[in-house]
Amino acid sequence: MTAELVRGQNHPLPDTRLEIRVSAGHPVVAGATLGDEEGRVAGVEWIAHPGSPSLPGVEVSQQAAADHRLAVDLDAVPAAVHRLSVLLALPVGVGGPTRFGAAAAPFVAVTGLDGAPVATYTITGLDRESAVVALELYRRQGAWKVRAMGQGYEGGLAAMLGDQGLQRPAELATTILDAVSRGLARSVSAPPPRVPETERVRHAAPTAPEPVTAAAEPPTTSTPTAPTTSTPTAPTLPGTPPPAPAAGGGGPIDYAHPRRRAKAPEPPRQAPPVPVAGDAGGWSMDERLYNQVWGMFEDLARTTAAYRSACEFAESRLDKELDGVLSDPRSRIGGAGDAARAAARAKHDELTARAQEALDRDLDQLVAESDVVEPALPAAYARWDNPVWHAYRVPMEAPMAVRLGDLHLPERTELRIPMLVRLPLERGLWVDMGREHSEAAGLLDEAELRRLAMDTAVAHAARLLAVYPPGEFTVHVIDPAGTAAPALAPLVGAGVLAGPPAAGAAGVQDVLGRLTERVDLVQMALRAGAPDALPPGLDTAEQLLIVHDFPHGFDDRAVTRLRYLADEGPAVGVHLMMVADRADASAYGPVLDPLWRSLLRITPVPDDHLADPWVGHAWTYEPPLAPSGSRVLSDVLARVAESRRQWGS
Repeated sequence: MTAELVRGQNHPLPDTRLEIRVSAGHPVVAGATLGDEEGRVAGVEWIAHPGSPSLPGVEVSQQAAADHRLAVDLDAVPAAVHRLSVLLALPVGVGGPTRFGAAAAPFVAVTGLDGAPVATYTITGLDRESAVVALELYRRQGAWKVRAMGQGYEGGLAAMLGDQGLQRPAELATTILDAVSRGLARSVSAPPPRVPETERVRHAAPTAPEPVTAAAEPPTTSTPTAPTTSTPTAPTLPGTPPPAPAAGGGGPIDYAHPRRRAKAPEPPRQAPPVPVAGDAGGWSMDERLYNQVWGMFEDLARTTAAYRSACEFAESRLDKELDGVLSDPRSRIGGAGDAARAAARAKHDELTARAQEALDRDLDQLVAESDVVEPALPAAYARWDNPVWHAYRVPMEAPMAVRLGDLHLPERTELRIPMLVRLPLERGLWVDMGREHSEAAGLLDEAELRRLAMDTAVAHAARLLAVYPPGEFTVHVIDPAGTAAPALAPLVGAGVLAGPPAAGAAGVQDVLGRLTERVDLVQMALRAGAPDALPPGLDTAEQLLIVHDFPHGFDDRAVTRLRYLADEGPAVGVHLMMVADRADASAYGPVLDPLWRSLLRITPVPDDHLADPWVGHAWTYEPPLAPSGSRVLSDVLARVAESRRQWGS
């Protein structure tokens, strides 16, 4: 069955030897880039374009044409390549459209060497863009998948190449367009069949396949047409049959309608690859696991976006067909109208069922991967109930990231993706103990919510202390009224704080003054190019300031210093964690708005306030609290304190 993709959806590839067919209805330039696991293109030598059409594993056309066939052999690409992007751009000086919105939507199909389509994608929603990344073939757990991208660029070919990470993209864009204007047209051959080693010895010169030219493209009537609205098509609609053989291609011509031909039996679906922990790119296992976790996050975001888009398309199609029935007086009532409405609802149910099937398949694979990855995570990435904490040892170097909680979507709430944040922290944290912006928080008693907020802050501080080497992370606490004493007991009892929690206005000024002075001294040393000229006795470790019950105990001078630490501190190793209700500081008005915006808001209860940068899903965040009754927090802090005593820090 052919998968009709929507933007962001992915689909497994059954083979590594493929053709990518482009049908635009007007001349376009086709190219391809080879990227690493981050999508970066190392240089111009990793780009196939009309001026340099061949790369290991991919070959493109040397001309601008309405139809293209790109030959792809994924087994032949270099081992460092993890992504192959298919690029389309409008040529200049040929009298055609200057933006994709002024022409028919391009259609892209990934097919086998026999022409049988695997996945198709109609690139809708383009307007002023003159270049677009159409598809991305990427390596995931040793298998290849295709993802519908549809990422357009108003800046044209140069902007698209620059976004691929290339230096001097404008020069390369000029080179490509010059090659197109010179008309270096030639046919592109499909990948030759692989010959076994014994056959290569036996036959000195195997016969190469006949080249495939643009003239052999199937007529445009055999490809699916774009929908009449800008609503994306469903991801798993029935696909079009393989195109009829071209004249002169051998064999009789089949004049039957493409949708009435006998369909070849579908090949058996390959079993999904077995998940393996740490199969992403990276120099160390921690880096590979970090990249794998965020790859899972991206896959969950995109497959959910595809499902929701398919459901929206099914709903809009149902509404349109029902409106059509009601607008015709002859079918408004009676048996004909009932039959038309039933048929429309049946189509809707079929589309949503297929979208649900594709979603369930992808989510099952992600659940299986999560079940393998979660037990393999190191302490910095692991939940508090992970057995890795029972064998915890204080590390000798800081990790690249730390876990701040879990993220999930309503489509599969039991599938939780670790929320990993790079170290050192680039933003401060705000544990929101307010009740106004969270439905779950509004159901709790105010005292209980404040207790949970401080427990969350202590859990974060304990994790940060545990993942840094001895003496390289220091925690300060401001608790003006002393109301957080029960929650702070694990930190105070273990002796891992820089000093007793500061209380009263004098304590607030003392801690803020010392940390502000530290920021000033480090900034001056860095600006002077003398980072080793810091005063003796200055604590060079990363600093974390936990502020509880703000703004109690703060005057205007203290508020100004706090804002200064939030803005300037992270760059020189001073980080802020606010445990506060924004409503308590409403008397300051908009003066504190920059402070709240500079902090990453997290909650002590599950709340769907975080959005991803790709499709804007509302992700539910869950705080990383230790299991009820567990001693893991106190045991870890005891080992941290013992390690500090041994190292004299």
